[in-house]
Amino acid sequence: MGDFHFLRPWWLLAVVPALLLAWGMLRHADPAREWRGIIADHLVPYLVTGSRGKRRSGPVLWMLAGWIVSCVALAGPAWKREPSPFADDVAALAVVMKISPSMKTEDIAPDRLTRSVQKVHDLLARRGASKAALIAYAGSAHVVMPATSDAGIIDSFAASLDPKIMPSEGDAAAEALKLADRSLKDAGGGSILWISDGIAPEQHAALSQWRKSAGTPVKLLAPLPDSPELASLTKSADLAGADVIRLTPDDSDISALERAAKFATPVSAAEGDRWQDNGYWLTPVLALLMLPFFRKGWMAPTAAKA
Repeated sequence: MGDFHFLRPWWLLAVVPALLLAWGMLRHADPAREWRGIIADHLVPYLVTGSRGKRRSGPVLWMLAGWIVSCVALAGPAWKREPSPFADDVAALAVVMKISPSMKTEDIAPDRLTRSVQKVHDLLARRGASKAALIAYAGSAHVVMPATSDAGIIDSFAASLDPKIMPSEGDAAAEALKLADRSLKDAGGGSILWISDGIAPEQHAALSQWRKSAGTPVKLLAPLPDSPELASLTKSADLAGADVIRLTPDDSDISALERAAKFATPVSAAEGDRWQDNGYWLTPVLALLMLPFFRKGWMAPTAAKA
């Protein structure tokens, strides 16, 4: 709550006339006021009815409380930012692809890599102009394309990826996820689509460490048939907090990935984001304060005549 402040603090000045009004009404409602100075103060409670404990100040105090709550709500209490209304509705997506010889296996036609690239193409087509980045890895990780709203460029570079162009074989999954995180931070936040057919055991510790320091949502698209290889991948993916989605012959996998990417929460506030007005949370409180005024006779003017 270190960022707590009011967006329109001048509304708090309206509390001053409310206090003056309440003071005047309560003073006028005191039946002993006109007799003070005429009757000895110690005799007033015995000679004037309703001077102690029976003063009907309830409606006035409730009205004052409602006024103060309204002023606080109108002042616009705020403590967190909200995305600009002109920002993209869909969060950015970082596509992390493993480019290894195993991805050329043909147990999924035509092969794992080609089918994965086709899925990336379908997903980007559904996302329209939303930002996406592409990271490729094998023995080392590389940013192929930083976040861009041009899906055609991402699609073109993904289609040209091949194990032969990678500098070295191996598995640098944790390094690739770190690069994806960096790309998403520059793009204002989003989620990661990780495409891999396996995770090397030596990556387990690094992935666990990455997950402890990063809160980015991760979906892992597994281009694998139902096999022990898939079970092992699912178990290893838990270390990175990744939800595994199997590559399917139809578009059900794309639909699941589209929903997850669309509603991912931005992880960083871009410069120029607005502060979120939370005054509306006080509306139920104001409604409760007004409930007693539905009672017959529960009115501030009535209290003033008491």
